[in-house]
Amino acid sequence: MRAWLLPEYIEDILPAEAARIERTRRDMLDLFEVHGYELVIPPLLEYVDSLLTGTGHDLDLQTFKLVDQLSGRTLGVRADITPQVARIDAHLLNRTGVTRLCYAGSVLHTLPSGGNRTREPLQIGAELYGHAGIESDLEIQRLMLRALGLARLESIYLDIGHVAIFRSLVRRSRIERELESELFRAMQGKDLPALRELARGLPRATRDALTALPELYGGPEVLAKAARQLPRHEEIAAALRDLKALAEALEDVARIRFDLAELRGYRYHSGVVFAAYAEGQPYAIGRGGRYDEVGKAFGRARPATGFSIDLRELAALRPDPAPRSSVLAPHAPADKALQRRIAALRAAGTPVVVDLPGHRGSREELACARRLVRHAGRWVIEKAN
Repeated sequence: MRAWLLPEYIEDILPAEAARIERTRRDMLDLFEVHGYELVIPPLLEYVDSLLTGTGHDLDLQTFKLVDQLSGRTLGVRADITPQVARIDAHLLNRTGVTRLCYAGSVLHTLPSGGNRTREPLQIGAELYGHAGIESDLEIQRLMLRALGLARLESIYLDIGHVAIFRSLVRRSRIERELESELFRAMQGKDLPALRELARGLPRATRDALTALPELYGGPEVLAKAARQLPRHEEIAAALRDLKALAEALEDVARIRFDLAELRGYRYHSGVVFAAYAEGQPYAIGRGGRYDEVGKAFGRARPATGFSIDLRELAALRPDPAPRSSVLAPHAPADKALQRRIAALRAAGTPVVVDLPGHRGSREELACARRLVRHAGRWVIEKAN
C-alpha cells in the first residue's frame, strides 16, 4: 500500500481551493462578529455521552468512536459542532439572557452524505440561545442568507418546514414509538403508499393529515391549503402562523418554498427547520432550525436556533477572486533599504516572495508577475520578464 494514499472520501485541500475557503471563512466570521456573534472553538473530540446527548440516532451513526487511553471511556470525533456549542451555552457560559455564538472547524463523518461528498466537511455556523420567539428564527435565517450572499450566488431558495406539525399529529393520536419511527421514515421518503398502509389503523383525521403532508410543498399558498386540510390543533395553527410570518419577512431576500413533510433532525429539532439551495445544486448549502430541547441534557434547557454551512461546498460555488499579483524580491538580507521596501509592501497587503539562492530555474513556479529591482538607488516594482 502506498504511504501517500488517503482514506476514501478524505482528501487534501490544495492552495487555490484552500485560499478560496479561507477567504470565505474570514468573510463569514467577520459578518457574524458585526452581528454580535461571539466565536467559540470546541474540541475536535470529547466523551460520546456529551457529544451525542439529545442529538438522535442519525448523528450517532455518523460519529467515529474510539477508546480514551487515559480514562478508558469512549470518545467521539465530532460529526457536528452545534451540540458542542449548545453544551458551551448551557454548561459553561451560564448566561441568563440572549447569547449569540459562532464557530468554524472540521467535522468527520463515518460515511459520505451523498455522491462524491467528503467525509470531512468544514462546518461554519451561528447559534442564538435564550429567545423562543419567531424573531430569533428570523434573525438566524436572515444571517444565513447574508452569509450565503458572500458567495455571490445568483439565486437562493429557502425551503422551510416545521416539525411541530408532524409531532402534534403523533402525540394527539398517541402513536406508539415503533409506528412513529416507521411513519417518520415514510414521510422523509415521501412514500405515499407506505404512509397509507402505516396509517390505516389510525383515526381518520390523523390518517388524512399524515397522507396530506407530503403533498403540502410549494409557495405561500401551501399554508392556506394546510390550514384547510390539517386538524385544528393549536400546535399546528401556531406552526402555520410562524411559517406565514417568516414568509412575509423573508420574501425580499430569498425565494421561499414550504415543505411540511420535511422532518430532518426530527429527534433533534423542535420547531422551524430550513435549508438553503442554490440554483442548479442538488444538495443544500446551508441548513438549520430550532432545537429548544437539547440544552436540557446539559442541565439547563434553553430556547435555541441556528444554522450551519459547509465551507468547502460554498467556496466551490464562489467565483474565483482576482488574484493578487505577487512581487518577487531578491535575496539580500543585508540590504536595509530593500528590507524596508518589502516590509512596506507586505504591510499594505501585497504578497512579496523572496527568491532564495539556487532556484533560478524554477522561478516560474512562484507565479510572480512583478519583481523588485533597484533603479537609481531605489527599489521599484516592474513587470517580470
